[in-house]
Amino acid sequence: MNLRRPPDVASLRAAVWTAKALRLAKRQLGEGDDYRALDLPAPPPVPATASRGVNAVLRRSRATCLVEASVRQRWLAAHGEPRDLVIGVKPPAEGFAAHAWLEGDPESNATGFTELTRVPAR
Repeated sequence: MNLRRPPDVASLRAAVWTAKALRLAKRQLGEGDDYRALDLPAPPPVPATASRGVNAVLRRSRATCLVEASVRQRWLAAHGEPRDLVIGVKPPAEGFAAHAWLEGDPESNATGFTELTRVPAR
């Protein structure tokens, strides 16, 4: 028995926006654009509950954490929840790694990373 409900129109519109925003962010970063100046389109005028569509696309994407965090930042800011995008690193002694997340994300995402910079929501 399938207990999942079918997506509503608003969630579908949000999913389409997310797929487009992911492609655009990847293209801009691939062309060498500054991550602080990504120009992502405004989300469609749908309620914040349509984030179901956003999350569904992000779960299936193979986007980097920077691209995902940038798309989520744009979505949340458009829905009255501006959050800084944070980029952190682990030192070489711990096996150098970099990671991007949004301020307020679960702590497990940022564990062990030292903040290097942040991008305020626009």
